[in-house]
Amino acid sequence: MAKVKLIYLLFLAVFASASCSQEEVDQQVLLPSNLQVTVEKTGKGAVKIDFQAVDANFYKVSYGLPNQVPERVVGTSVVYNYNAEGTYTIRVQAHSTESDFISSTKSVEITGAELGGEIPLTGFESPLTYNGYNLVWNDEFGGSSLSSDWVFEIGDGCPNLCGWGNNELEYYRQENAEVRDGYLIIKAKQENFGSRNYTSSRIKTQGKKSFTYGRIDVRAALPKGQGIWPAIWMLGDNITTVNWPACGEIDIMELIGGNADGRDNTIHGTVHWDNNGNYAQFGGSKKKSSGIFNGEFHVFSIIWDKNKIVWLLDNVPYHEIDITPAALDEFRKPFFLLLNVAVGGNWPGNPNGTTAFPQQMVVDYFRVFQEN
Repeated sequence: MAKVKLIYLLFLAVFASASCSQEEVDQQVLLPSNLQVTVEKTGKGAVKIDFQAVDANFYKVSYGLPNQVPERVVGTSVVYNYNAEGTYTIRVQAHSTESDFISSTKSVEITGAELGGEIPLTGFESPLTYNGYNLVWNDEFGGSSLSSDWVFEIGDGCPNLCGWGNNELEYYRQENAEVRDGYLIIKAKQENFGSRNYTSSRIKTQGKKSFTYGRIDVRAALPKGQGIWPAIWMLGDNITTVNWPACGEIDIMELIGGNADGRDNTIHGTVHWDNNGNYAQFGGSKKKSSGIFNGEFHVFSIIWDKNKIVWLLDNVPYHEIDITPAALDEFRKPFFLLLNVAVGGNWPGNPNGTTAFPQQMVVDYFRVFQEN
């Protein structure tokens, strides 16, 4: 009887062992295999990612952004749009379960040119001479650096004028402006500097060159996108003694970037002044009949004399103000020139996920003519 009992116990032990082994086999997860990933750039910062693995139940993808968690995707292909230049490491995970997967990485480089940073080859061009006018100053941006007629404004306006009075988000740096191939290029970038999340450049001729009256032509290709605010403008020389707006401001061109109608396809010409102790402004706008201002050159102009200021786009007038009233005497005094690309602010609002960086304003020339 004892022998029979021993045999029975041995049988149970063997059976139990076999059962455990079978359960372990049953619980083993079959991982996917042979994960293949391809990455194709399709232009303007867009990347198409294709992936396929054997025995994968689903996939997750991350796109190389800081602190990004892999996202579950549908199918075996996904398109992602990058908004800033850089080199990104794309990671694809092929999952059998939520916690069991294999992965593969691919690197992709996004350049400024691919985001629309190339210099346009087409657009309007104005003449070097006009009847009744002499060319008194110009900058064709030859060489490899700015001429001594320009000075940089550095910083974010703090502490006296934080956000430059408009709640702008950029920090102006000299490094964001370059002269090459006959062009001045001002770039707005998404990068952390000086406690700000964006950088750009702002230059002026204050203390170097100023003008009273004349025709001013600026040939430029403009940036685009929500929160992007390029400007070609002027301020009165006496700003250091009477402050703004008593010094007067002439905005030759401003564009308030964004996808909506009246944004990337519209420019604005405006004056600001002190009207007997009260702030005043008067402006007009010009919308393109088709397309937007990014991608080709245009010539932005004013014709300014003691009686009026006229704004022109590609030599066609679109706005005018009579400056003969005594309250507008700011505009019968010397003004200096400014160029900048702001990011964010009260008028354009802040950038969002649709805004591609870097954005650039490309200036071909700046010409000032005065009557004979």
